[in-house]
Amino acid sequence: MILRLLLLLVLPFTLIKAKAAKPNVLFIVIDDMNDNISLLDSKSPIKTPNLKRLAKRGTLFTRAYCISAACNPSRVATLTGLRPSTSGVYKNASDWRKALPNRKTIMQQFQAAGYSVRGAGKIFHHKLKGAFHDKASFDDFLHMAPQNMPAKKLNKAPEYGSRNTDWGIWPAEEKDTIDFRTIEYCISNLKNPPKDKPLFLACGIFKPHSPFFAPSKYHKNTTIISKPKRLENDCDDLPTGAINLMKGTKWFWKGMTKLDQKIPGSYQNFIDAYAACCRFADAQVGRLLDALDNSPIAKNTIVVLWSDHGFHLGEKDHIEKFALWEKTNHIPFIISAPNVTTPNSRCDQPIDLTVLYPTLLELCGLKKDLRCDGPSAVPLLHDPKALWPHPAISTYGKGNRSIRTKRWRYIRYNDGSEELYNHDYDPNEWTNLAKQPIMIPVLSKLRARIALTQTADPVSNLRQ
Repeated sequence: MILRLLLLLVLPFTLIKAKAAKPNVLFIVIDDMNDNISLLDSKSPIKTPNLKRLAKRGTLFTRAYCISAACNPSRVATLTGLRPSTSGVYKNASDWRKALPNRKTIMQQFQAAGYSVRGAGKIFHHKLKGAFHDKASFDDFLHMAPQNMPAKKLNKAPEYGSRNTDWGIWPAEEKDTIDFRTIEYCISNLKNPPKDKPLFLACGIFKPHSPFFAPSKYHKNTTIISKPKRLENDCDDLPTGAINLMKGTKWFWKGMTKLDQKIPGSYQNFIDAYAACCRFADAQVGRLLDALDNSPIAKNTIVVLWSDHGFHLGEKDHIEKFALWEKTNHIPFIISAPNVTTPNSRCDQPIDLTVLYPTLLELCGLKKDLRCDGPSAVPLLHDPKALWPHPAISTYGKGNRSIRTKRWRYIRYNDGSEELYNHDYDPNEWTNLAKQPIMIPVLSKLRARIALTQTADPVSNLRQ
């Protein structure tokens, strides 16, 4: 009888303590950041000390890949745990909620688990005046500030491209940038987290997305940013699928080439401006980490950082994302989880971001979602060298898919044409091996592995 009374007295306090012990989550997504940063390449002059600072706290995935090299399909896939081949969301203009009316986003999973879910900036794709934002996924949300433009184009080439391809030093004050407002909101929430619930805080940093504007101090760099390595006639061995896929963005590279001939130095300035935007984004991450360190939830917060896709700056005669090559799909991805990740650990296994959704569920003790297209990466957080039989798969457009293993990148387009690159010897993907007879055994294995991720009936069971 006495034991029962003691249990009745102790149990409520135990439950309260268990509830309070749920980890908080700081969820950071950066737009268009590729792998030419010091986080992933120690020799890169684009220094990202705050990304490295975060990586030292947890696990850096050195071979992480986006699910799709376009904002909307990438973010939808990552935030719902479903590949484009499952959801049918392949394009920036795809209405993802219409395609997945009942699918819980990762934020909704945390809401259901009793978290206060807040966010700011670019989390979902912001196109069409925020039409793709999911109000139901947040208890409170600060939309991304409007894309205010300088009165005149800054690159002295008014005939080139659009305002979205502009670049230069702007604005004068950092507080007038899009991301400053986003970070201020997130800092406020870290300083004053909810008292009765754990916090899931999503922070969407817009830069280095174009136009490549950043305040003056981020353009000051004494080290020259090298132009991307290129091979003349690199496109000669591309198959029809690649050529057709690139038609819509070919104007960007051709236009930059002509502009650089007309106004020498324009191409270098364009690259330098992208680097400035990367440094600016890194500084915003630093502001977040400072706020977290000084917050009451510093010791019990999981931090996740990822980019929605990479960006070509001229590699393979391509400027933009919207492709299936390494530079478009290789991204920064970091997880810092107290008492789980080993500080300053690195995982070299190729993975794609379908792991993020199930990984966060497992890390925070939420119920597993059996419909996720990717596995949890928690085994790799415990042991970065653990056996990992899952290749990294990226998609851009229906029927166009790429698979990345430690050695190979294999691409198969919707017309059946192929590319194959050996990254042991060809990290720039200059030599397409797909038509070499000696590669048939390799191709057969990779074709079979990529076929395993195809979905026979993509969305019928998701509308229930």
